[in-house]
Amino acid sequence: MIVLDTHALIWWVNGDPYLSGHARAAVEAEQVDETGAILVSAISAWEIGMLVARDRLTLTMSVDHWLATVERIDGVRFVPVDNQAGLESTRLPGDFHKDPADRMIVALARCLNAPLITADDKIRTYQHVQTIW
Repeated sequence: MIVLDTHALIWWVNGDPYLSGHARAAVEAEQVDETGAILVSAISAWEIGMLVARDRLTLTMSVDHWLATVERIDGVRFVPVDNQAGLESTRLPGDFHKDPADRMIVALARCLNAPLITADDKIRTYQHVQTIW
């Protein structure tokens, strides 16, 4: 089981070379593992919608269709923001920045004890979550 940060999801789905080889291999390993799971916080759907609305991300189809297509990829599952992850995002130990989406994604990975695939240096240097890059 792994959790994808929003940019990692976009890069993986779009086949973007920005996704590191190590990260791509980790996602592919989860995909071929019968018990594997590629988890995405529902907050990523919100982030993607906001990026498109602000013209910071262009997709080849509507956001709704893109997200529905992603949901049909083997092993991918969007995880709703539940009370546990929501509260965990307010209680992250140590020093972590204030971005609410990042906090929710990190909290999900922590609640599930799953590594988080991210290129974000602020997250990768945060010692209270395991990351893959």
